[in-house]
Amino acid sequence: MDNELRIIISGGGTGGHIFPAVSIANAIKALRPDAKILFVGAEGRMEMQRVPAAGYEIKGLPICGFNRENLLKNITLPFKMWKSDHMVKGILKEFRPMAAVGVGGYASFPTLKAAASKGIPCLIQEQNSFAGKTNKILGKKAAKICVAYEGMERFFPADRILMTGNPVRQALLETTISHDDAVRSFDLDPQRKTILLVGGSLGARTINESILQNLDLVHQSDVQFIWQTGKYYSAQITEQLEQLGKPENLKVTDFISDMGAAYKAADLVISRAGASSISEFCLLGKAVILVPSPNVAEDHQTKNAMALVNKDAAIYVKDADAPATLLEMAIATVNDTSRLETLKENILKLALPDSARIIAEEVIKLATSK
Repeated sequence: MDNELRIIISGGGTGGHIFPAVSIANAIKALRPDAKILFVGAEGRMEMQRVPAAGYEIKGLPICGFNRENLLKNITLPFKMWKSDHMVKGILKEFRPMAAVGVGGYASFPTLKAAASKGIPCLIQEQNSFAGKTNKILGKKAAKICVAYEGMERFFPADRILMTGNPVRQALLETTISHDDAVRSFDLDPQRKTILLVGGSLGARTINESILQNLDLVHQSDVQFIWQTGKYYSAQITEQLEQLGKPENLKVTDFISDMGAAYKAADLVISRAGASSISEFCLLGKAVILVPSPNVAEDHQTKNAMALVNKDAAIYVKDADAPATLLEMAIATVNDTSRLETLKENILKLALPDSARIIAEEVIKLATSK
């Protein structure tokens, strides 16, 4: 066991944390097929299904966040934190990792805090342009902090920051389907402009409302739409469309399994401003309108979006304004060939390729430095 490369990767909660984590793990395995990788996540969160589906073992902690909507639910929080700390110590003792990676999410705090206290070198992968509180605390002890945006020295020690970009889903970069075939795969017309609307893995209420409140505009336009509603909203939206009538140029689905094809089909994307999504748009050179979620810590999605908008690499629509303005703006933009090309060219300039491999190399260096 002493000759094995043993790495712990911790975090999750959303696809924005899980996709980079799995990409880093895959890159480590590509460089060192002998590596043993163990994930640590939060019980009941998305990573407990997604990580095993990607072929990796995961241990779950009872850790959770502070519930601001129902304060009574926080009564058990101190016990869950204590139990998570205790469980992490046992996991570290049994697995004996040579390095620990934190990608954000509830589980990363107790895991990396315990690892650092035992002298295990830690690497943090901060996806956003505005660092979260957990990573700001962990960054004080981390050996390396991998970031995707400039100016992160205001959160972390400058001498430990490495500009790597965010790892993305490798399948997106390996998509070989043509634009026309991608459009046809959604039963749409390759001769018409296509707008893709996505709200993240769970959907986005505001983006959904922007469609539902403007079905006449959808129907009257010469554009076609691929609309991922999110599974949470699917049943409600299906019922509303049955009452209101679904335009023939609107393809509705609760979940898109082949995002590579969806991106290839789209002339313009409408999306939230999660860090992983933005990294995908940069690498693929997609023209995008960003509608940042207002329901995130430190309003970090708006800061992510503005990093692109300030370089004329994306269009920004405020969440509160979206139902009234988003669809009209999107239709005008997708029909403006010159504007589309400018957005594509500028966002492609911000791409940072090979992020997963670069981060994996840093992890291996840390693990084998002793």
